Amino acid sequence: MQRMKRRQDFLAAAKAVSTGTPGFLLQSRDRKDEAGPRVGFTCTKKLGNAVARNRIKRRLREIVRLGLGPLAQGSHDYVLVGRSAAATRDFQKLQADLISAFSKIHDQQVERK
Repeated sequence: MQRMKRRQDFLAAAKAVSTGTPGFLLQSRDRKDEAGPRVGFTCTKKLGNAVARNRIKRRLREIVRLGLGPLAQGSHDYVLVGRSAAATRDFQKLQADLISAFSKIHDQQVERK
């Protein structure tokens, strides 16, 4: 799985389909190309200092590493925007949030077509 790093990719994903969970907001965009899925992570400064933001991003990276493989569709960009609850939310609940968010995202994308 590739990581997104360019700002324009994050902005493009922000304009596409999104869904919220208690721990994070998931944004998804279909690039309509042949490349594999890419994932990006971000947290706003409203969540606290760099230590708090990095802790949230580390937790989000781990749930993606453990569970994204079968959920991700090729040629999609996914951005997880961390929320403050991600720092203290139970890890199994975060994983369940990821699964439910992916099903909602892909259902919304089918409806848009």
